[in-house]
Amino acid sequence: MKAALENEVSEQSAQPDITFEEFLNVDIRVGTILRAEPFPEARKPAIKLWIDFGPGIGEKKSSAQITAHYDLEELLGRQVAAVVNFPPRQIGPIMSEVLTLGFPDENGEVVLFAPDFKVPDGGRLF
Repeated sequence: MKAALENEVSEQSAQPDITFEEFLNVDIRVGTILRAEPFPEARKPAIKLWIDFGPGIGEKKSSAQITAHYDLEELLGRQVAAVVNFPPRQIGPIMSEVLTLGFPDENGEVVLFAPDFKVPDGGRLF
């Protein structure tokens, strides 16, 4: 579904207007990747991530299709942005608890969305 949603959004122009209150309902936070492992069971090449969102949210798991640009070792300690208030979703044998965010490059491969400078884990996007 994630890939289908990405393709649908990238092929369209801007989405319909939403209110500021609707935007505030999407809880996007920054966290630091603590662990990254291969995810060979995934239908498309992916990596399992364990991300620390600080004391208020804690550590969450995610599956991300980021193998084109990222090696496991370089992900450790990297900060990323993720939606933390979607319901958990079963992705193969793991329960993905957050949606790690990225943008497609010219080939449609995911480039992670992250702050330019180190910020406290758990900080909310505004």
